[in-house]
Amino acid sequence: MDNQITKPEILIQRIVLLTLAILLAVPLGFFGVQLVQASDPYVKSVLSLTGNPIQGHAIFQINCAGCHGLEADGRVGPSLQAVSKHKSRYGLIHQVISGETPPMPKFQPSAQEMADLLNYLESL
Repeated sequence: MDNQITKPEILIQRIVLLTLAILLAVPLGFFGVQLVQASDPYVKSVLSLTGNPIQGHAIFQINCAGCHGLEADGRVGPSLQAVSKHKSRYGLIHQVISGETPPMPKFQPSAQEMADLLNYLESL
């Protein structure tokens, strides 16, 4: 029996098909994640508001400074300086409210408080 896999033409065809599948899957996956994130009512509400960084700083001082430092420069928790360069707005909101990163507690402020906190974090 002739082994079809070892023929150069078939091998090239399979590599091209695999490459095309990967090139299509990546943007579709990214678009799907963005669609799911944008459909969260809490996130939509937060992103529709204009945050006040002064209020956000006060919220940070009360809820976050114990671990992240008074000026978000890190203590027990990591420094949050320039955190918005590493995380999207959705990523920041999710990080705050999810409780998925122990020992950080689950915390769900009102939409306006989260918008304020988000604005403060983006100003760091």
